[in-house]
Amino acid sequence: MTMITLTINGETRQLDVDPSTPILWVLREQAGLSGTKFGCGIAQCGACIVHLNGNPIRSCVTPVAAAANQAVTTIEGIAGARPHPVQQAWIDEQVPQCGYCQSGQIMSAVALLDANPDPSDEDIDLAMSGNICRCGTYPRIRRGIKRAAAHLRALQEDSSNG
Repeated sequence: MTMITLTINGETRQLDVDPSTPILWVLREQAGLSGTKFGCGIAQCGACIVHLNGNPIRSCVTPVAAAANQAVTTIEGIAGARPHPVQQAWIDEQVPQCGYCQSGQIMSAVALLDANPDPSDEDIDLAMSGNICRCGTYPRIRRGIKRAAAHLRALQEDSSNG
């Protein structure tokens, strides 16, 4: 075991863990954050996506040592007093069916909109291609991303004009 320092959702934590343990299990078992899901365990489904320094990663295959002294953001960390605009769009568009993949879907969508505030359908399809939804809610996911993008652009315009 090794002491590893991570900043998780803005809070610096020292965790005594095996450095080869996937971030997913450190988040779920040591940090008590169960929003990030285990799906396939081989980085194929996207259910485990978290952000490492703002970039989406597959936490099921990324060893915690790779995140030492860096910032990890989970689904629990993207909202403030209100849901993140992507989360609100998911609610408004009734995106989830079973909901299992949604934390990974949302984390991918947030990363997409951080990088591209006005994505085309093709941009969305490419960015979300690593996230599998067994229920097939892809059209709702696309609508949710477009709704969140419009909301975020409106917020940006309001702050620029105010």
